[in-house]
Amino acid sequence: MDINELIAIVKKKLQTKIDIENIVIEDKSFLHKSHKGNQKGKFHLKIKIKSKELKKMSKIENNKKVYKILEEEIKNNIHSIQILII
Repeated sequence: MDINELIAIVKKKLQTKIDIENIVIEDKSFLHKSHKGNQKGKFHLKIKIKSKELKKMSKIENNKKVYKILEEEIKNNIHSIQILII
């Protein structure tokens, strides 16, 4: 899977399961290329979500929700996620 396909899947899954006003997903894999645990085909994503639904939750609760929705992608294609709720 390439990064553009992964971003499209992540965006669609999150928008389907969460009431989102705006979402921006960035590929930050280049920041981790020299890290010991870096694996080919595993990406590092920065996800910025504007959502009143998530904003009402604690940081732990909203992160758990995002992780649960993206469980399959995290297992297979995502090495690291940075989540910002605004």
